[in-house]
Parts: sequence; C-alpha cells; structure tokens
Amino acid sequence: MITRREFLKLCLSSAALSLSGILLPKVAEALDERGEKVTVIWLEMMTCTGDFLSFANTLNPDVEQLIKDTINLEFQNTMMAAEGELALQHLYDVASREEGRYILVAEGTVPTRDNGFYGITGYYEDGTPLKDIDAVKFLGKRAKHVIAIGTCASFGGPYAASPNPSGSVPVHKVLKGIQVINVPGCPAHPDWFVGTLSHVILYGVPSLDAFGRPRMFYRHTIHDFCPRRQHFENGIFAKEPGDEGCLFQIGCKGPVTYSDCPTRKWNSMHLNWPVGANTPCIGCVSPEFPDRMSPFFAHLQDVNLPNINVNASLIGKAAIGTAAAAIGTHAIVSAAKGRIFRHLAESSETKDVGKELEKVVEEKLSGDKISDEDMQGVEKSPSGSENKSVAKPENTAKHCEEISRELIPSRPKIKRPKKLVTRKLRR
Repeated sequence: MITRREFLKLCLSSAALSLSGILLPKVAEALDERGEKVTVIWLEMMTCTGDFLSFANTLNPDVEQLIKDTINLEFQNTMMAAEGELALQHLYDVASREEGRYILVAEGTVPTRDNGFYGITGYYEDGTPLKDIDAVKFLGKRAKHVIAIGTCASFGGPYAASPNPSGSVPVHKVLKGIQVINVPGCPAHPDWFVGTLSHVILYGVPSLDAFGRPRMFYRHTIHDFCPRRQHFENGIFAKEPGDEGCLFQIGCKGPVTYSDCPTRKWNSMHLNWPVGANTPCIGCVSPEFPDRMSPFFAHLQDVNLPNINVNASLIGKAAIGTAAAAIGTHAIVSAAKGRIFRHLAESSETKDVGKELEKVVEEKLSGDKISDEDMQGVEKSPSGSENKSVAKPENTAKHCEEISRELIPSRPKIKRPKKLVTRKLRR
C-alpha cells in the first residue's frame, strides 16, 4: 500500500491519467488485506445530482469497478433499483448494522423551512415522508465520517442562494458538533472526491482548511497557477470572452477561488478547464458562491490601497472579506508594478473605482494625509483585529513622484522602495 506521503504527492500532481486510476486500485488492495470493504451511504437531498454524475464519470476504473472492488455502496438515490418502504428499510438496517463504521456522502442542501417538508428522501407505505433533514441527522450521527460533496452540501450553493424559499442550509449547519469534510464544486471534480474518499478510508480525515476543505485540493487560488497569470502581471486584459489576455476584467473570480483547476483540469482525461475555454472562473468552489460571485461577468471590486501596487490575490481577498485568508501572500509594497496600478487607476470598468484611486494618488502627491475611508477594508482583518501599518519609504515625496510617473505613457524606469513589507489578515 502507498504511504501517506506518496498519496499526497499523487493528489497534488496533475497526472495525465485520472486520479482514480491510480488511487482506487491501491485502496482496493489495502481493503483486501484487511478482508473488508468500506460501506458508503450516498444521500441525495436538495440537489441537481450533478455531483454524482460528475463522480460517475470517473475513469480507469469506472464506477462499476469501484463499487465491486473498493466500496459497498448500500444506498444511492439515483442508482438503486429499490424504492419506497423497501429502500428506506434497507437504509435504516445498514445504518444500524454498520453504525460507527460507514461513510456518509451527503449531496445537496438540507431544506429546513416548514420543518424540512420541502426535501423528502422517500415515503413509507402509509404515506409518512422521510424528510431530508431527519435522514441526514440520523445517518450523520451514526457515521464514522461525513463527506459533503458539492458546493450546495458544503456551503449552500445555488439552492441556498437568495431568496432561498426552502430555507436550505449546508450539511454542517445541521450536523452541529460533527466533523464534516467539505468537497465543494459545482460540480465537484471526480478527483477531489475520489482523493478525499480514498484518504478517509486509508488514513482518516485529511488536513483541512478553515472551511473544512482538504488542503491537498483547495490550498492555492486559481490565480496562483493560472496560465494567463503573466497577462495580468503585464496589464493585458481581455475585454470580451474569447479575447486574449487575463479575464479578470470580465469577471474571473480566480483571485479568490481556491482549487487546482488550472493544473488538474476537467473533461474526463484532464483536457481543458473554464479559462482554457475562454470563459472566466465563476468561483463555484467558494463559500460565497453564487450570491457574492455574481454577476459572473462583472469583475471583483478594486481596493483603495495608497502606496501599494497590488496583484489580483490582494484585490480579491480584500474585496470579498470572508474569503480572505492570507492577504499578504502576494501583496508586495513595490512601485515596480506600475502597470497594474495604472490599470486599476485608469482602466477599471467598475463604477467610480478609478476616480477613487485617482483621488488617493492626488492626495498623496499633494502631501495630504490619507483619510480613514481610503484605508477602509485593509486596516482591519475579517475578525476586526487591526494589522500593523505598512512601513513607508524613507523619502515619501520621491516615492509618490515615482508612482505618478507610472500614470503617464512614458513610464521611465522606477526604483524600488527601500523597504518591502508584506501583510497578512488574520481570520
């Protein structure tokens, strides 16, 4: 059996073959040595079934071989032939017999309005409904591990979007006090789920981030490894879908979206991904999706940051707020990136943002003190705690003059400030 270190290297790599083709045989081998297979109960609630259909496209081995060799899939709304009283009785029998040993995979949100009547798992012979909220509570409390697959189950997603008439909530808000592993995506990539399921079976709960997502798949932003990153750095921005250049201005949410889509890709054998198909990332794995990621073709709001030339990571994290985990990772106080600052100050398509940034520059050039409003959103972390102020260059007037030169076409060569400071927002 592969070691955990080897396992993580496989998950983090962008292999040409499907991850399932490498991991699942190893999992089957390990389970064969133990003389048992792991029982899995897959509960579909308020969902479009997209996450199961994504998982069903797992190749090498396919789903049939997975079920035969690796897991005992005892309940799955879409695949099973049984229905009604027979299906529900089997569900309860399995949960009771395998209590403390089975893995619950929950797909979709949990409707809570009118005592959960808007989500029904099935009906008994007498017409009594088994509501989703009752089913997930019963199964979640008895499971060894709970995996929420898809953005709806993880964070609410489209079904919990405003105005949310069914009162839908993500799984972890119903299973309070129970560890829920979130594997978001709309839908989730098959590798993300297969890798997480394999880790849970072989090694237990993987390393999770603050949103309960496995770090092996959701550690870096889309922007970090985007093949169009150099276009952003060089100020080359697409004006319409299909144009060459960075898609930030036409709505790409890559700066605030944590997943490995650029390196793993989609389409069965890892052939392509949204940005590769000339459409912006819509941030479907994010806790804010879709409400705070909409409109999909409107770019993230810019941030007033006097004296700082910022990249997309800082812009997005400071603007979104709850998605801000480490604002200092890519935010460097440097006048060397004047092209980006010039773009934000003069070419932004977001209403009034350019004017506000110009105002900041004018105040700085005139020697006026920057107001508290100008620093709003960057002086405090999402938790409200204050960060240390950015160290200013020794010669402020000269530094501001250098920034102003960046706003004119000639753009002479700029000297870096003597001090380079990074900052991080605390959670």
